[in-house]
Amino acid sequence: MTHDHDLVLRPTAAQTQAALDPPPGRNGGDLVVETLTGLGATTVFGLPGQHALGMFDALRRSDLAYVGLRVENNAGFAADAYGRITGEAAPLLLSTGPGALTSLAALQEAAAASAPVLAISSQVPGAGLGGGRHGYLHELPDQQASFRGVVKSVHPVRTQSQIPSAIAAAWESALTAPHGPVWVEIPQDVLLAATDLPVVTAVDAAPHDLPPRPELTAVAADLLANAARPAIIAGGGVVRADASGKLRQLAERLNAPVVTTFGGKGAFPWSHPLSLQSWLEDRHTTDFLEDADVLLVVGSGLGELSSNYFTFKPRGRVIQIEADLGKLESNHPALGIHADARLALSALLETLPARQDAQAGEGESAADRVRAVLGLVRERIDSQELALEQKVLAAVRKALPDRSATFWDMTILAYWAWSAFDARRPNTMHSAQGAGGLGYAFPAAIGGAVADPTHPVLAVSGDGGALYSIAELATARQHNLDVTWLIVDDGGYGILREYMTDAFGQATATELSRPDYVALAESFGVPGVRTTADTLADDLAKSLATPGPSVVVLPAVLRMFAPTHLD
Repeated sequence: MTHDHDLVLRPTAAQTQAALDPPPGRNGGDLVVETLTGLGATTVFGLPGQHALGMFDALRRSDLAYVGLRVENNAGFAADAYGRITGEAAPLLLSTGPGALTSLAALQEAAAASAPVLAISSQVPGAGLGGGRHGYLHELPDQQASFRGVVKSVHPVRTQSQIPSAIAAAWESALTAPHGPVWVEIPQDVLLAATDLPVVTAVDAAPHDLPPRPELTAVAADLLANAARPAIIAGGGVVRADASGKLRQLAERLNAPVVTTFGGKGAFPWSHPLSLQSWLEDRHTTDFLEDADVLLVVGSGLGELSSNYFTFKPRGRVIQIEADLGKLESNHPALGIHADARLALSALLETLPARQDAQAGEGESAADRVRAVLGLVRERIDSQELALEQKVLAAVRKALPDRSATFWDMTILAYWAWSAFDARRPNTMHSAQGAGGLGYAFPAAIGGAVADPTHPVLAVSGDGGALYSIAELATARQHNLDVTWLIVDDGGYGILREYMTDAFGQATATELSRPDYVALAESFGVPGVRTTADTLADDLAKSLATPGPSVVVLPAVLRMFAPTHLD
C-alpha cells in the first residue's frame, strides 16, 4: 500500500548530473539567489554593503533583475510596494548593522500593511557572533533583536546548508495570511565561502490557507440573515485577499451599506448605491455604523483611523473576519473569525440565504440611508471653505488613468484622499497610513512601477516627505521608470503646523528651507514642471502620459477638514 506521505519527488537525470557536477566559482551568495529563483522570484531590491557582497556578486551569475536604491529604507519601501502590487514576496537584500537598521521604518510599514517582504541581511563573520564585543565593523550584540518586534518571523542562518531551507521557510511565512515582512540573517563568511553544494533548483514553499471554522460562519450567516440594519466595514484584508468581488456579492445579497477603510480603498465600488465611501473621520458615518444591529468587519482591526480615533462604539453585534490573530477582537468584543477574507466571504455566501426585502430597512431603503449620510457629510465639508483642497484632489483624479497605481506619503493631500478619493479599482491606492512614516510615496512608486510597467504610476508627497526620498530620483532615472511625482510644496510640515497651531497657538520646528524642486529634478535628468491648482490636471496628465520619470510641483498651502472625534 502506498500512502501520500511515502511519495518522494525524484530528481530528473539533468538535475542529478547538475548535483554531481555543480559549476565552479559559486559561493554562499549563489545559494541565496538560486533559492530565490527556485521559489519563483524574478526581481530583487536592495543596496550593497561590505558584509553582503557575496550575495551581490552572485546576482551577476543569476537571472534575477536587480533594482538598487540609494537608501536602505527606500529600498524597503520599494519592496513593500512590489509585494502589495504583485502579491509575491519581494526580496530585499541588505548589509549589516547601519544598513540593516536603516530599513526598520520600511519594514514596520510593511508589517502594518501586511505587505510580503523577504529581507535578507548579512551579518558579521561567525567568529563575531555570540554577544561579545569583538570590534567587527557594523557589529551589534544581537542584530536579530532589533527586528523581532517588527517583522513577522526571523530566520537566522549559520551554515551554507541552512540557506535554502531558511529562505524557503521565510518565503512561506511572508505569504501565509496575514502577509508580512520576514527577516533572514546570514554571516559574511558563510556568504563568501566557496561552496560545492548542489545548485538549488525548484523549492517548495507554498503558503498555508487560512479557512474559517464552519460553525462560526454558520452563526455569522444566521446573524446577518436576520439583521434589520446590517452594515459592513471593509479593510485592507479584502484587497490583499483579492476578495472585492465576494464582498460586493455579499453586500448586495444583504442589502448592507459598505464603508471602506483607508487601507481598503477600492474594495467596494465608490459610486455603488450601497457605498458609504471612506468617510470614517466623520461623525455622521460613525453614528450610522454604531446604529447597525449587526456589523460585519472584514479585514480590519478597527484601529485608530478606522474607528474615528477610537470614538466608535458599536451598539449591535459585531462579526469580525481577520487573518491577523493579534487584531481579532483587539478593540471590540465580536464573533471573531480567524480567516482569510476571501475564504470567509466565500463561506458566508455559500451559507447565507437571500434576505427578504422587508428585512432590508425600517421604512426607508438602505440606499436611501446611504444617500442621507453622504449628504450630511457633503454639507459638513462644504461649510468649511475648502474649495482649493477639493479642486486639487479632483484634478489628480481627472488626470490619473483608472488602472494606474498611486502611492501617497503622510501629507495633507493624502489625508484628504483617504476619505475623499475614488480609487476606482482595488489594489491601486497605497499609502503609509499603517505605520505613518514619512518618505514612503516616491520609493514605493518605484517599486510599483517595477511590479507593473504597463501603466504609469503616481507618487504624492509634501515637501517635507519629499526630502526624505529625493535621492531616488537617480534610481527612477537610471531604470527609466514611468513614475510621476507630485510634490505639494507648502514650505514645511503642513499637518504638524496645523496641529501645533490648534493646540498651542503657534507652530514650532515645522518650517523648512525650500529648494527649487523643478531645478533639483532636472539636475537628475528628470523633467520637472511648476503648476497651479488651475493647470494641475493638464500638467499631471501630460507627465503621466510621457514615458520615464517626471516631477510636478504644486506650491500650495492646503488645509484639513475639521475633525469630528474632538466634538
